[in-house]
Amino acid sequence: MPIKPLFSHGPLPGYRLFFCVVAASALMFVDHRFTRMEDLRAQMTTIVAPIQWAVSVPSDLLNWGALALSDQQALVDENRRLREQILTLSHRGQRLANLTAENAELRQLLGAAERRDIPYMTAELLSLDNDPFSHQMVVDRGHRNGAYVGQPVIDASGLVGQVTAVSAYSSRVLLLADASHALPVQVNRNGLRFIVQGTGRYGSVNVLHVPDTADIREGDLLTTSGLAGRFPPGYPVARVTEVYHDPGQPFARVVAEPSAQLQRSRHFLLLFPPPREELDPSIWDESMEISADALHAAQRLGQPAPPSEEEAR
Repeated sequence: MPIKPLFSHGPLPGYRLFFCVVAASALMFVDHRFTRMEDLRAQMTTIVAPIQWAVSVPSDLLNWGALALSDQQALVDENRRLREQILTLSHRGQRLANLTAENAELRQLLGAAERRDIPYMTAELLSLDNDPFSHQMVVDRGHRNGAYVGQPVIDASGLVGQVTAVSAYSSRVLLLADASHALPVQVNRNGLRFIVQGTGRYGSVNVLHVPDTADIREGDLLTTSGLAGRFPPGYPVARVTEVYHDPGQPFARVVAEPSAQLQRSRHFLLLFPPPREELDPSIWDESMEISADALHAAQRLGQPAPPSEEEAR
């Protein structure tokens, strides 16, 4: 039997650490300076996709087991709640049909362009990013399903974020709450436009550069404005929770709460908005045009014209 050496003659740990630091720095530099790493990352994500599916299997099994072992009374109560919810949604759907018909008639009267239905596809959550300084998630739809970088993502309550990386079977979504995410919004009550940026916390976002004299209040709903053509207009983004006026400062500090359930939603919709050049400009920025159309329509009908913004002030 050969005698085992008492001392190892391999490389020292310090050299191994130095080599790892140099390799990591080189990879970060190449990833930052060259775009070919995007294809490599997409291929690696495709390889890791089965592992992500396997990790989600225990959660699915637990949900199935909880449903299978639940008693009859719990199922009866849940069935009753779902029936009540269906009845409530049916009532809202009837009102929505009436409002849709009335809106179409008003648009025809004003000569405004008709809104198009936006196609979508469903997606389910695969995993969340464990980095506390990054708010991202992975969904089970990739470029084979039609997903693309920059695609808007919503849930049942509002805007969630946008797709930032796509592989064959999955996509990475940058959430609205991430500190690097910003988008143009408008106040649903009066049409004022601002920029909303994430704070790094799921429960709040900041409304940037709000003049101290701007007409924005607590409870105002912020929706996508459609500017820049990335997000289609009219989707809920956040609701204003705090407006702080600092004496002597030109801008107010405005905080809002995201409408989407960023920490609880598991099912999402990936939207396919048409290109901006294919749409009438009034669909993306119709507030001023509708005001002008309303003035002309009122003059044609012999009715008093609605007051302008200067007159209202």
